Amino acid sequence: ARRRGLWVDMAAANRSQVKIHGILSNTHRQASRIVLSFDFPFYGHLLRQVTIATGGFIFMGDVIHRMLTATQYVAPLMANFNPSFSRNSTVQYLDNGTVFVVQWDQVYLQGKEDMGSFTFQAALHSTGRIVFGYKEIPVPVLQISATQHPVKAGLSDAFMILNKSPDVPESRRRTIYEYHRVELDTSKITNMSAVEFTPLPTCLQHQSCEMCVASELTFNCSWCHVLQR
Repeated sequence: ARRRGLWVDMAAANRSQVKIHGILSNTHRQASRIVLSFDFPFYGHLLRQVTIATGGFIFMGDVIHRMLTATQYVAPLMANFNPSFSRNSTVQYLDNGTVFVVQWDQVYLQGKEDMGSFTFQAALHSTGRIVFGYKEIPVPVLQISATQHPVKAGLSDAFMILNKSPDVPESRRRTIYEYHRVELDTSKITNMSAVEFTPLPTCLQHQSCEMCVASELTFNCSWCHVLQR
């Protein structure tokens, strides 16, 4: 019952809040930026835009780059899905002001269409809670090949640093540092299963020195006189 309660039934939702993404539903290896109706706290940072990818994940970073699958993702099931294979395959999303849900519906793996179709979703709640729901998983995830596309499930975040390039003084080189990752045990991803992530508090929610010092949260923080922070 708990698992069924975590699945968001897109068909039963208010139709005005559900959109079938025309481009993503008819292409392979494509991503599209979506603006949310609310601020979603991801690792404490408030995001208003995310990028949905055909490959079973949501990219949470600002800068679209070649290594999109490497980090800064919310991935219920990242794999080489090709929604253009079948007319029944869609990538759809719902935004009702308190939750944003992306559903990869009846999608097939590129070159492995005989495995059957996959239906799963990721829900981003305005509280920061994230829920992965799995409706149809026709084969064990461990059997999905990662040669053409990474296969993973979980969360990851990174931060970006702009470095001056030593060769070209006026240019900037972006370096992305992954600082945290949550990897799911993919053997547990089966038909009608669900995963729920509850965010830990972060010090970013404290807007002043007083709030930080008075916090009951057990952060290992102290005042730095040099940085005045």
